[in-house]
Amino acid sequence: MKTRVIAGLLLVTAIASPTLAGDLPQADAEVRRINAAGQEITLRHGDIKNLDMPPMTMVFKVKDAALLQKVKPGDKVKFTADKVNGAYTLMSIEPAP
Repeated sequence: MKTRVIAGLLLVTAIASPTLAGDLPQADAEVRRINAAGQEITLRHGDIKNLDMPPMTMVFKVKDAALLQKVKPGDKVKFTADKVNGAYTLMSIEPAP
């Protein structure tokens, strides 16, 4: 019985946990605006395959405010995004090579 409870808790945890950024496909983008106070970034991005999203310009929440310090408006970047608690969220970002 105890084993079933533990297995059930592990399954619920795995389902409820957000995807790790390393598991997500990267997309290309250009940084348009950064709102550090609101923990948001505006990107003009290409296809985001895991979100089934075509190219567009949109605002993303950021998983970690420190991500915003890696880039500035005008930068070409590679990023990952996911839907977290109903909001499109930037999970990782790096300047493009």
